[in-house]
Amino acid sequence: MKTAVIVCFALLTVSAGLISQSKQAPKMTATITFIELGSVNCIPCKKMQPVMKAIEHKYNEKVKVLFYDVWTPAQKPYAKKYGIRLIPTQVFLDENGKEFFRHEGFYPEEDIHKLFNERGVTPVQAGG
Repeated sequence: MKTAVIVCFALLTVSAGLISQSKQAPKMTATITFIELGSVNCIPCKKMQPVMKAIEHKYNEKVKVLFYDVWTPAQKPYAKKYGIRLIPTQVFLDENGKEFFRHEGFYPEEDIHKLFNERGVTPVQAGG
């Protein structure tokens, strides 16, 4: 009888542990990576800075925003890696790192929201 009680108690303890683990919010990983290839000295690129900040703020961990200044020696290889022809260029990668969209020139925030919405990614913050 003692053994049966101990086994039942052990099973309940394990079950409770699994239930409490399943209730924890899963860690969000970015579903989109937004790569901006440009320069801090390029006028259209400078206009993209507030757009990138707004996207980062509104989508939080759903969208990872990266900026590479391809006019610097350290980040110039990214221009070749992504095969850019002009700056700014925006490259969008899915959760597997596969490019699904690219844009050259200034890209308005509203259009980026539309692109994300088409992929089922909605803002976390209000106002998006």
